[in-house]
Amino acid sequence: YMRAAINKANTLRGLVTFGLIRNITSMSSSSSQSFVSRSVIKKVFAKLQREGDGAVVRRGISRSEQMLLDPFLMLDEFSVSPPAGFPDHPHRGFETVTYVLEGGITHQDFKGHKGTIYAGDVQWMTAGRGIIHSEMPEEEVNKGLQLWINLSSSEKMIEPNYQELSSSDIPKAEQNGVEVKVIAGESMGIQSPVYTRTPTMFLDFILHPGAQFHQNVPESWNAFAYVLESGEGGAVFGSSNSSPVSAHNVVVFGQGNDGVSVWNKSSSKKLRFVLIAGEPIGEPVVQYGPFVMNTQAEIDMTIEDYHYSKNGFEMAKYWKSQ
Repeated sequence: YMRAAINKANTLRGLVTFGLIRNITSMSSSSSQSFVSRSVIKKVFAKLQREGDGAVVRRGISRSEQMLLDPFLMLDEFSVSPPAGFPDHPHRGFETVTYVLEGGITHQDFKGHKGTIYAGDVQWMTAGRGIIHSEMPEEEVNKGLQLWINLSSSEKMIEPNYQELSSSDIPKAEQNGVEVKVIAGESMGIQSPVYTRTPTMFLDFILHPGAQFHQNVPESWNAFAYVLESGEGGAVFGSSNSSPVSAHNVVVFGQGNDGVSVWNKSSSKKLRFVLIAGEPIGEPVVQYGPFVMNTQAEIDMTIEDYHYSKNGFEMAKYWKSQ
């Protein structure tokens, strides 16, 4: 019974956390002078798969990429329409960031919170020691991204918390045919109000045809891009003569150098991608579905806590979403 319950929960995903701990800083530049870009070391096409109760996702980061992209655990581009969705499921030991691209997602949890985020909104949720929640579609067509960010061993058992950030609250900037929404971190001299427990950058870029941009990333951080929209031959990363990348691809960058360069070489179509980077935690990762800890013993304890509704899961025996 327990394994079946956890396996079902594994198909569902949590929402988004704001850890209001550490301020993230990075710089950007629209000039290529003296800028040395990181190179592209891997490309991963996010294939369609079924998740939750009838939802469809493209999984861009899975366990094979976790070693390269510490502290990131998973990235899904999701699409869900009623009556499909992500009903009640647990999490422990990490954070989830849900960024709605179209439609809306309604979240309920066993702490009593209920709310809906719409296109352009973000929910950043810290699962911490334990949360059970549901994520269900609000409109006929609902699309977005969900990112899982690991927590350090010292923060895996903190109390859950979250913050919702409306589209109007997300800082935006534009210059030389480049638009950016700064969900976390800094770009074009503007900074997000978000403070994250695991230092993280999350930027949503649009490059119009012929535009280019150079984004600084702290040297020790791991970084990747996910292409949402691109014209044929448009999305070029790392070097201007690199092979173009099509939509629904994760682009993994090597460490070091100043940051990331990107060009939109399409003559007619915009390029839209998210650039995500974070400071590696450097600790062991043991994952069992929606639970992410440092050791197998901690996973075993988490399964027991969930099964017996204790140590953070006390409300599990009483609560069901509506």
